[in-house]
Amino acid sequence: MKITQIRNATLIVEYAGKKFLVDPMLAPKGTYLGLPSTPNNHLMNPTVELKTPMREILAVDAVIVTHTHLDHWDPVAQTLLAKTLPIFVQDVADAESVQSAGFTDVRILGDDTKFEGITLTKTDGQHGTDEAVAAIGGLLGEVSGVIFQHPDEKKVYLAGDTVWNKYVESNLTRYVPDVVILNSGDAQILGLGPIIMNKEDVLSVHKAAPKAVLIATHLEAVNHAVLKRTELRAFAIEHNMSHCLHIPEDGEAVTL
Repeated sequence: MKITQIRNATLIVEYAGKKFLVDPMLAPKGTYLGLPSTPNNHLMNPTVELKTPMREILAVDAVIVTHTHLDHWDPVAQTLLAKTLPIFVQDVADAESVQSAGFTDVRILGDDTKFEGITLTKTDGQHGTDEAVAAIGGLLGEVSGVIFQHPDEKKVYLAGDTVWNKYVESNLTRYVPDVVILNSGDAQILGLGPIIMNKEDVLSVHKAAPKAVLIATHLEAVNHAVLKRTELRAFAIEHNMSHCLHIPEDGEAVTL
């Protein structure tokens, strides 16, 4: 298994001989306006360039879109990706959106979705605190994660855009993953707090799944993600979890 950090939440997950491109945001640096009502919204997104060659990013067997927010499924990705690639999405609404961009093989994730011998299972999450969801839940929308399973591989839980909550805790208990991928950049809405995991949430995951390897992603690439890798690394050392927490730089791969 190899997990390559591309940029933001965009990953290539090489699993059981297949390559999955996750949440592709492929625009050049500075293409999109910063998000209103968020920290650093004077910055243009993405805030950094891609380091991985585009030909490598596009050479995959399937795509997983956990939800269709701009920083997970952008117009540049929709233009560059082959329209015949299998695209896995969380629900009918996202399927219709992806199909409207011309993709012809769009599949909705369920409890037992099969792809080339790999089992993919949709998991629930919550894109923000209870306060944030109560205030702007329609804007934050539905989000999902994915469990990867194969007889010859470790079990992987890709949590997606969620904070630590009952859904994540339940998924860890139910599936007991060996590897957990966490969107950990502490993206913020002003006055409403984090809408993805912060460093304390990462620690909560570690405490709930102390034997799991954790991989932190969704860092240092969009204006409202305020947690830096250096800060998360120092926090991991302070709380004795640096031995099991990988924080890859863009373009860096973790092999397990």
